Amino acid sequence: MALGMSTRARWKLPLGTAGVLALAVGAWVTFGGSPADDAPAPVAPAAAMTPVTAPPPVFNAGPAVPRKQDGGLDLAGAAAAQVQAQAPEEEPSGPYPADLEALRAKLPDNLYWDTGVPTKEPAELRRRAQVEAKWNALFGRVQSNEATVEEVQQHFEHRRKVSEDAISFATTMLSDYGDKLPSQDKGLLELSVRMHRTRLAELPRQQEEALARREAHAQRQREWQQGGGRQP
Repeated sequence: MALGMSTRARWKLPLGTAGVLALAVGAWVTFGGSPADDAPAPVAPAAAMTPVTAPPPVFNAGPAVPRKQDGGLDLAGAAAAQVQAQAPEEEPSGPYPADLEALRAKLPDNLYWDTGVPTKEPAELRRRAQVEAKWNALFGRVQSNEATVEEVQQHFEHRRKVSEDAISFATTMLSDYGDKLPSQDKGLLELSVRMHRTRLAELPRQQEEALARREAHAQRQREWQQGGGRQP
């Protein structure tokens, strides 16, 4: 396929692909966790992949583990970094062995094409930032128990779509090109699948808990209003 870029650029692009998929869950992972923050656990990968029997690495809460902007440990970032560090150096010998146009034809509605494809276009970066800000604002409303029932459902449906599309993209890439991919890229894609499968398994419980917290919060507000706005 002709992507209109140099051989070196073609080799860098899919590595960014795997990194985006693996690190996409970083915003959801915190050390210790809370009712709305859950840490991933290893689960079985997709059937199309080579079975992975060893769990992802366990990281200590030390300075070597990167931290997110909210102060939590970025375990997803640390896992991806370890996969990259452990993979042998591989020099590209030609075009990258994955046809992204063929993948797009197979997965035309996958969120990767809207949010994951590496780009430096200012207009596209602004659009992505606006979309991310919208979902972050909704997440904040869910966390503060101010979201409506419909907004809670919308938030978790979006998270479900993100994980399902990430799994679909990664498993298709592995199924079609797994025997040709550099081991580092293959490891990142497998890591992404494990994390997102864990995320999907946790979503029903998280949504139920979010709705319960919202109802409890609304009940406290009603009781406070019925009491004339006075503390008991």
